[in-house]
This record gives sequence, structure tokens and C-alpha cells, in this order.
Amino acid sequence: MISEKIIVGEGTEYPLNGLLTLPDEAAQSGSADTSEKFPAAVFVHGSGPSNMDEKIYDNKPFKDLAEGLAERGIASLRYDKRTFVHGRKMAKDPAGITVREETVEDAVLAADLLRKDPRIDPEKVFIVGHSMGAMLAPRIDAEGGNFRGLIMMAATPFRLEEVVVRQLSQEGSKGGLIGFIVKLEDRIFSKKFDGLYEMSDEEAKKRKFAGSTTLYYFKEMGARTAVDYLKETGKPALMLQGGMDFQVLPEVDYKMLKEQLADRPGTEFRFYEKLNHMFMPGIYNDILKVQKEYKVPQHVAPEVMDDIAAFIKKYS
Repeated sequence: MISEKIIVGEGTEYPLNGLLTLPDEAAQSGSADTSEKFPAAVFVHGSGPSNMDEKIYDNKPFKDLAEGLAERGIASLRYDKRTFVHGRKMAKDPAGITVREETVEDAVLAADLLRKDPRIDPEKVFIVGHSMGAMLAPRIDAEGGNFRGLIMMAATPFRLEEVVVRQLSQEGSKGGLIGFIVKLEDRIFSKKFDGLYEMSDEEAKKRKFAGSTTLYYFKEMGARTAVDYLKETGKPALMLQGGMDFQVLPEVDYKMLKEQLADRPGTEFRFYEKLNHMFMPGIYNDILKVQKEYKVPQHVAPEVMDDIAAFIKKYS
């Protein structure tokens, strides 16, 4: 495979380092005049600051995916998340930060970069979103991404604030002082969201949630869910879910996603009973040991890359 350094958003206020990964055939094809053009994918991170590999301890899901897809004849572009590089600068105006500034704009720029590369087929650019990136994938497509298809890894039909409150409740199941503190936080944060969608935008911008985040971040994102966007487009979509995922729950999120999209044409589902939220082998099958599990170096399962590659080739 070939890896080339690129910059997403070069010349803008928020340039981001990235890597374009291409199959070996790209080197053999030689010039820009070749007729061989590759399908490609843009990777979109989950929540929080993250580097281009989506590094979690010693695990690098996006690096695994990029290399695995290249071996299967598919190019990809991954890049540092804006909050990972420019978080301090962005925090100076927390009321002005939405997922559009944090994620959407850069994913659209990345897609445009791919389409301009002579080795990439501009009609065969896909989006691969993970976790919160999966929640945003249909919106990114609608707001300029213009992808051929959508791959959504660990997606949820719920709004972000609903997921946050639920995850706090799960953490609160821990015993002892830590569990007690988390339960208190859960009650406090749950109340913060009361009447969220009846608030004016200005009021929501004035109310802090945690750190530099305001309630407007949630209000703006929650105005339309991933399912709302998906139902407005006929583009093919692939939903992937791990059976040992304790952040996006198979018996709750995945089940509801399948129900809500049951009649949507071009929607495919893949379930991996023994994989976790990173689509790596689950180890403990215990919500209380998730962080411990993530510290174990692993790799994205080959069957996940097989399914993503097959989907991209099917719709290319």
C-alpha cells in the first residue's frame, strides 16, 4: 500500500494533518493519465478529540481500516480531528461550536480532496463514520459530502444527550464512592437537558453542560437524528454493530435502528457477536471493565473490513 501525507483544510483557519492510503496498484498505474481509478472512503471519528488513527490507548481503528481496505483495493483518507489539533483555540468561543465546526466541515473538505485526486474515482467516494461519526454521516452527506454510500459503525438512532445520560447511568452502576458520584452527576446532567428543544438558541448558548460545551451543541445536533437524514436519501447504507459493545448497545440502539429502517431500500445490517465498540474482539463482556479492555492492543477484525470492502465494491 502507499501512504501520502496530505492536509485537510489547507489555507483555512483550521488545517489538519492527514494520510491518504492507496492500494499498491496505484504505484503500478504510474501517471495521472491512467484509466485505473479507485473507490475511496473518508473516515469520520467518534466523540472527543482524536488523532487520524482514532487512537484509543494502543489501539488504532482507523489505521487498521485504512490498511485493510487498501489490501482490498480501496483507498481512504483519514485526518486529525479539529478538536485534537485546535481545541484550545475553539474553546475560546464555546457558544459558537457545533458539530458542523467540529466535524462536518472537515469531512466535506476531505471528500472534496479525494475527488480531486486523479487516482480516485470521484463518483465512488464513501463515508465511514464510527460511533458519533456514524451518527453524523448522513448529515455530512446531506450538507456537502455527496457520498456514493454510507458505512455507519456503531450508529444510534438516539440523540446525543440521550446517549450521554444513558452512559452516565451505566457508569453509575459501579459500586462504592465512584458509583455514588456518577449517580449524582447523572441526576444533575439529566436535569440540564430539561426543556432543551423549547429553549431559544441564545439561551442554549448561555448554558454550560460540562467544560466548555454548551447546551446549544446538543440542541443544534439533536434537531434531526441520523434516521431523519437517512429517510430523506435513497443512498445505500451499511450498519455495523458489535455484540459486545457497551457504548452503543445491540439490544437497544441496533435493535431500534433496524426497526426504524426496516422499510428503507438499500439499507444493510451486519452484526458481529464477539466484537466490541472498536470492532475488535471483546474480552471481558463486562461494562465495568470496558476501559481495561480498551488498553489491550488489538486490531479491527478482518471480517469487518471484508464486509465494508464488499459493500463499497457492490455500490461502485
